[in-house]
Amino acid sequence: MDGNCVLAARQNGAHQTPNSSPPLNPSIPISKISQQQKQAPIDRRRLKNNNGGQSLVCGLELEQKKHELLRAVQDTQRGLVTTADQRSAIEEALVGVEGYDAGSPVELERLDGTWRLNYTSASDVLVLFEAAARLPFLQVGQIFQKFECRDRVDGGIVRNVVRWSIQNLLEEQEGATLLVSAKFSLLSNRNIYLQFEEVAVENIKISEQLQALIAPAILPRSFLSLQILQFIRTFRAQVPVRSPERRSPGGLYYLSYLDRDMLLGRSVGGGGAFVFTRAQALTS
Repeated sequence: MDGNCVLAARQNGAHQTPNSSPPLNPSIPISKISQQQKQAPIDRRRLKNNNGGQSLVCGLELEQKKHELLRAVQDTQRGLVTTADQRSAIEEALVGVEGYDAGSPVELERLDGTWRLNYTSASDVLVLFEAAARLPFLQVGQIFQKFECRDRVDGGIVRNVVRWSIQNLLEEQEGATLLVSAKFSLLSNRNIYLQFEEVAVENIKISEQLQALIAPAILPRSFLSLQILQFIRTFRAQVPVRSPERRSPGGLYYLSYLDRDMLLGRSVGGGGAFVFTRAQALTS
């Protein structure tokens, strides 16, 4: 990485300028990289002589590094299927992006919102993908981290959202939601400490086949069958993971890179790395 780009990134907090390339759009396949990325190399000397030229060069280099990282992880099934060479390439790409934001304080207002998991090497998440691969009836859909920390300077709440389903019983991929909630506090520029509060299962959406068994369409729906359907839709099972008698489980998390469309993190103590991209707000 260009040394001047590192300096500029640290001074600017890796913020994009109006002249920088557009943000990543997770809905666009990585293979369809904009034609701007494929144009001839930019004349660095000409850009550096212009006002804001250095920021433009750094912004373009950073976007290219981010695209390289997403290309590296896109065929790994979110980290489930990787070779040693792939893991090495992903780590190199991670470090390449992290260097642009090293040392600058995390902005909680920018962190606030919903982030979709693209890749992880964390064993406590990979075990979900491994279970779905072994059990044909289990499906693991999208996984999100939802940070609630707008207008905060010291921390907030983070919710880990896992969409999952059971074939033929629940709707495809998003038949139910596993929600793990935690409070987090900002310990330093980049480190946050998580205190887990609750694990819950909610938003159960049964399949059409199961609905037909409970309340057949060819028969009048009785009060009892309607009550059963309503109970399932509003069902929420929650288990607190902290109490006055025992200390809440927690963990240290390092936010290694953050901008408006990408979040990189590492569990301190060898717990694995995470690659997230900005997602639409969750409606349920």
